[in-house]
Parts: sequence; C-alpha cells; structure tokens
Amino acid sequence: MNVQLLIDSFVRQTMVLIAQMATAGGVRTPLSQVANQVFLDLVAELHRQGLGSKIIADMFGLALRSYQQKVRRLSESATDKGMTLWEAMHRYLQEKQVLNRVEILRRFCRDDDTSVKGILNDLVESGLVYKTGRGDGAVYRVVPADEIAKVESVDPMISAASLVWVAVYRNGPLTREQLQDSLSLEAERLDRALAGLVADGRVAAEQRDAETVYTSKQCLIPLGDPAGWEAGLLDHYQAVVATLCAKLREGTARSRPQDRIGGSTYAFDVWAGHPCEQRVYALLASFRQQLSELWDEVAEHNRSGKPEEGVSRVTFYCGQTVRSDRDECEDEGEAVVSEEAL
Repeated sequence: MNVQLLIDSFVRQTMVLIAQMATAGGVRTPLSQVANQVFLDLVAELHRQGLGSKIIADMFGLALRSYQQKVRRLSESATDKGMTLWEAMHRYLQEKQVLNRVEILRRFCRDDDTSVKGILNDLVESGLVYKTGRGDGAVYRVVPADEIAKVESVDPMISAASLVWVAVYRNGPLTREQLQDSLSLEAERLDRALAGLVADGRVAAEQRDAETVYTSKQCLIPLGDPAGWEAGLLDHYQAVVATLCAKLREGTARSRPQDRIGGSTYAFDVWAGHPCEQRVYALLASFRQQLSELWDEVAEHNRSGKPEEGVSRVTFYCGQTVRSDRDECEDEGEAVVSEEAL
C-alpha cells in the first residue's frame, strides 16, 4: 500500500470539498484558521492513537521544542488566552462595533501582525465585517446580526440541533464537553440545542459516573428537510470516512465477497436514447426507497422487542453524481462501465 500517495490524494479531495463549502451560496467563509485547525486536530487524533509528542514532532519534520511551541501558539491567541486569534478578534469587533486598523493592531500587539491583518481580510471577505478606506486609515464595522440572518435560509438553531442529534446518535454516549469539542459549536447554541432535543425526546440525558451523557436510539432526518441538510452532509461524509478507517484497521488490501465492511463504486457512461439510461439515473431514488422501507421495518421490530447482547450498528451509505461531457474538458474515448470495490 502506497500510504503517502493515498494521504496526498485524500487531502486534495478534502480540500476540494472544503473550498466548495466555503463558497456555497455566494457566502465567503473565513479560512485563515483552517490550516492551523487541521494541524491541531491531526495532532489531537495522533495523541488519541497513543503516539507521543516526540514521534508526532518527527512525523511533521519538526524538532520537539519547535513542535511544542507551534502547538502552544496555535492553541490560543497570545493576547486573549483561552480562544483562537480569529475568535478573539471577531469578539472584540463585536464589542466595539467600529474600529480602525491601528486600534485593532494595538489591541492584538502580542500576536503576529501578518496573522491579524490576514484575519481582518477574511472577516471582510466573509461578509461578517464592513471595511471603509485603505491602509492604516481603514475603518472596520461589524455587520449587524439581522443582516447576517438574512443570508441564512434556515434557522441556525434548527441546523445546530440536527448536527447535535446526528453526533449523539453516531458517537454517543457523549458528554457536553465531548460534543463541544467535536462540533465546535458556541456554548449557548449547544446548550439550547441539547435542551430542545432532550425536551422532545430525540436525545436522552443520563447520569453515568457522576456526569451527564447524551444518547439517542435513532436519528431520522426526512428527505427534503432543509434544516437537516448540513447534518446530512456531515453524516454522509463521516460514514464514508468511518468505513475507510475500519477497512484500514483490518489490514487487508483487498475486498472479498463476504465482507461486512467496505464499499463499491460504479461508474456508468450513458446518453440520450441509451437502453439503460433511465435505470441508471433512477439508482439513487431506487436505493433510497429500498433503504427507507428496510429502516422502517427494523425500527418497528426494535420498538417491540428487547435487543440481545452484542448489538451491531450497521451504517450503509449511498450517493450518486452526474456529470455531462460539457462539465469538464476530457478527450473523447470509448464509453466504459467501471466497477471498483473496497
């Protein structure tokens, strides 16, 4: 297995997804902290897998001291302890409403000037802050909350609740702190989402070992529900990643007919008048119908019967995309039907 080649390819595809999400719907989401967050999240995951700081530093090509300094520097703002520089600057602008660049640089004098200016540009590009003027005379004003709300087509609390519900169902039982770490939701929004989910019975709060944990026995986001779109996107991506990770942990570099973990990818080339055209286009709808019927059957049985020991949760995902030859410049060639198994 060429691990380095796979890592490079996965990173490239993940960046394509992030770039698409960052510009969806005409919104320009701040990205100044993405590289830093990727580094910190990767470090945290490597620690969870049992690796020590010296080994992790070596994997990044850093001396141990340089690695430790980088982790400390990225973990929080040098000016405002306990939060990232992006969070600290946005909060400060919200408090003051209107500031010029000199005032902002003075306030964050302990942080790198280049980072501060870069974050300011991101805040402006993302539509969270207005900018008037140039250079040190530039004035920054926070965009009012009601103007930002007009851009959102769905109540942010409903979207937050859907994300929390999926996280609890897939990874529970989880504590509030674990949920906040995994979803990066503001404390107030997370608490409101949890309270609503517990109140309507979608999530249960239980006391275990002197702490509250949250669980959910099922999660259903109806097809076409705009409030669950973000949660559905995240859930699908997590399902794909979980399958890939499980396959890697197996240590097998091939697929077998009896596999319970894995995936298959099929690509069909069809055109108007092709005898299989409609059957191919209908695959997604067909699978959704079959899976919905099976899900209902399993859920009905589970409501009436007690689970036996050793319950397994099987996560099945399916997806479909269609690209015409007008969508990308490719050399014309023989039509093919390809199949790949994982």
